Amino acid sequence: MNMNEGVKTAVRTVNLFEVFSRRKGPMTLTQISESLSAPISSCHGLVRTLIGMGYLYTSEQTRAIYPTKRLLDIAQTIATHDPVLESVVPVLKDLRDSSNETILLGRRQGDVILYLDVIEGAQTVRYSAGVGEMKPLHSSAIGKAFLGRLEPAERAAQIARLPLDLHTPNTIAERETLEADLTQGVAKGYFVTRGENVVDVMGLATTVEVFGDVFGVAIAAPLARMEAEETTQAARLLAVRDRLEALGGSL
Repeated sequence: MNMNEGVKTAVRTVNLFEVFSRRKGPMTLTQISESLSAPISSCHGLVRTLIGMGYLYTSEQTRAIYPTKRLLDIAQTIATHDPVLESVVPVLKDLRDSSNETILLGRRQGDVILYLDVIEGAQTVRYSAGVGEMKPLHSSAIGKAFLGRLEPAERAAQIARLPLDLHTPNTIAERETLEADLTQGVAKGYFVTRGENVVDVMGLATTVEVFGDVFGVAIAAPLARMEAEETTQAARLLAVRDRLEALGGSL
């Protein structure tokens, strides 16, 4: 197997589990082929391999295919021993409890923000997101926080090359406006999005240095509720930043 074939197989494997997640039910080989836009022969080989490794099983009666809990068990073991999450998540849960809103932990990966953890608030109407989701730098609160860490000249260069795509009617798509918005965030110590990535959702974010690396932490909530509590929620966010940075140490 050459490198390109290996990459294609890896992507197809991940896509297969994501399809099962969306479908929330078993699939036949034909349905898998259609969902992945891949030949049945290729899907048959992939499914047979994953069955042999204990990740999928088939029904003897219907021949339908579904994942076992093996992937879940592995994922839970990995998450349990993540050195960052072990130390950071308890602090973020405290922030969730005090703010009563959804808390996001993210890292910059190139020109996007990758959510490492999402701790949802308990309110009936709340912001929801998934671990592993990727958000743009210019329209997400954590993305703005990472841009705000840059020196002005470097920040301007980054903004100049970013495609400022519109994700909602409120997305800031003018470079000068974005620079001014980030300058305000630097002055306040936290960064704000108002319906710029998800309509009617407001986020407050900052970055935190912990274990020798930089992470983004955000509080996200319905816009009207967050606007009324911005000052209080921002104070909670910044207090948690200081608490996390006091952890110190290295991985």
